[in-house]
Amino acid sequence: MPPESFRRLIPGRLVLATHNPGKVIELAELVGPLGLDVVSAGTLGLPEPEETGDTFKANAELKALAAATASGLPALADDSGLCVDALGGAPGIYSARWAGPGKDFSVAMARVEESLGQEGSRAAHFVCALSLAWPDGHCQTVEGRVDGRLVWPPRGENGFGYDPMFVMEGQNQTYGEMQRHQKEADNHRARAFRLLAAMLPSSTSSGRP
Repeated sequence: MPPESFRRLIPGRLVLATHNPGKVIELAELVGPLGLDVVSAGTLGLPEPEETGDTFKANAELKALAAATASGLPALADDSGLCVDALGGAPGIYSARWAGPGKDFSVAMARVEESLGQEGSRAAHFVCALSLAWPDGHCQTVEGRVDGRLVWPPRGENGFGYDPMFVMEGQNQTYGEMQRHQKEADNHRARAFRLLAAMLPSSTSSGRP
């Protein structure tokens, strides 16, 4: 049984608090088994709040609470990024900003590679914080992580963000080379969602009281 501080998510409408089309697809597929009617923040015309937090958790909560308050509906937000060991965890929470105002991740990947230079270690990991918030300010947040290594040049055209330069531990393909169902089966977002789903009463998906 989840602790009393964890709230039941009643079947109904859920806002996916992101304007990133790739994240909308992944999050919608993750919550699909819960029987919820999902709608993106972009579809609702909600503004993107400024990410002023200094951790993935803080930014996920900020985005989830902003969407829940503006829509009057429960909202699920993701804040995720690539953390490179040899760069002290950068780009980290600034992963999207490394892509510049045009959100060009080919630029971001090149910047990561240039920053690494001749560094020996190419170890890296993806982190995802998922936050579920309600209009009254209640919030539940978890984090998932996947370790791996970076390759250069980038490989594959699937996925989004830094996927073409990241190889998960135990794999030979980059996320950019994997089919979506392969990547999403056990990536950082899926791991975070499993933790979040474990907090929710089983009646979320069944409709039982």
